[in-house]
Amino acid sequence: QVQLVESGGGLVQAGGSLRLSCEASGRTFSMDTMGWFRQAPGKDREFVAAVRWGGLRLYYYADYVDSVKGRFTITRDNAKNTVYLQMSSLKPEDSAVYYCAARSGSGRFTGAHQYEYWGQGTEVTVSS
Repeated sequence: QVQLVESGGGLVQAGGSLRLSCEASGRTFSMDTMGWFRQAPGKDREFVAAVRWGGLRLYYYADYVDSVKGRFTITRDNAKNTVYLQMSSLKPEDSAVYYCAARSGSGRFTGAHQYEYWGQGTEVTVSS
């Protein structure tokens, strides 16, 4: 059975950094898509970043929502079946519960409905 487990959330001051981790078990996603979403209280779940298989020449592509470009970096470690989200220059508006997601197939998937598997979330709070 597929499971995704997030870790690394916490409380940080504005301008600080955090690294989130998501470890998958039950199957591998090396040639598929894994991503991160976030949800603040009273708001819809929002796409943050995803990494997808790009073939034997480029290997992987990364996609980001405009609001985090230049500040967040998504990476993956296939040996550990793990995806990371390195977050820098954090802002109070980044505060949310962050969810790891995965699906079969490689593509630019930015909708929550397009993902098959989800973690339980890890909370990030950025103070002013």
